[in-house]
Amino acid sequence: MSASSTTRAPERPPDHDKRFDRRLAEILDYATDIFADKGYEGASMRDLSRLSGISLAGLYYYFDSKEKLLYFIQQHTFNTIIERVRDRLAASSDPEERIRIFVRNHIDYAVAKQKAMKVLSHEDDVLKNGYGTELAAIKREYYRICVGLVEELAQAEGRKAHAAADAAGDGINTRTAVLGLFGMMNWLYTWYNPQVDPGAATLAREISDLFLRGVRGGKIHDLKSRPAVNRHAPNGQAVNGRSKSGASQKQPLPSFRRKSLVKPSHKTGRSSGSD
Repeated sequence: MSASSTTRAPERPPDHDKRFDRRLAEILDYATDIFADKGYEGASMRDLSRLSGISLAGLYYYFDSKEKLLYFIQQHTFNTIIERVRDRLAASSDPEERIRIFVRNHIDYAVAKQKAMKVLSHEDDVLKNGYGTELAAIKREYYRICVGLVEELAQAEGRKAHAAADAAGDGINTRTAVLGLFGMMNWLYTWYNPQVDPGAATLAREISDLFLRGVRGGKIHDLKSRPAVNRHAPNGQAVNGRSKSGASQKQPLPSFRRKSLVKPSHKTGRSSGSD
């Protein structure tokens, strides 16, 4: 792969050609299956050609690299989830209902597109340079939407009434609450079985109930009011949200990756994905 293919500005397919868009969507569906089954490193363009019935030349007409293919899968998935949740959130102004809408939107997609969620989880740090930068920005946007919803709930339910808990340090930080919620939702693909588990609507309600009871039982700290911990300072002391060097600390992304203690083995003779 040439250096230019990873450093140039990410591209988008033309919106005016509907046949192109349909073909693109079809290729992305096949590619999602390949990446979910074999992993990014184990998959190849030849695998995709065999599964889709599209020639290698035809595939390279749409994508000049396997990296760009993964980029489009992740970009399409995140943008679809974000666009849908923004539309759905516009229908309600109630803080609790808006959190439930956020959870339902995520669960709807996760149940319907389990392989896509698996690809996001296992391949979330593969893309670098221009592609990786753009996807990181999209992930931050999604994370901030959820942070805003949790802060809305805290404000609506009277944060001042929780002043004693805040002072004692026994409340729940917004960051912890939000990332805990993502943790519940993003592991869904590892265990969800439509034969024994409830549908998306029931599942979303149950996860929303668990989350809301948790943050209400432990009180919610404002994300901005609780000082960040400097991990390099003695005893993990807070230094006004900054390290001793003065560098502001990064907000984490809603990671879709599940780290495993044992890496899955690859069968001998499997394509290395180099073509």
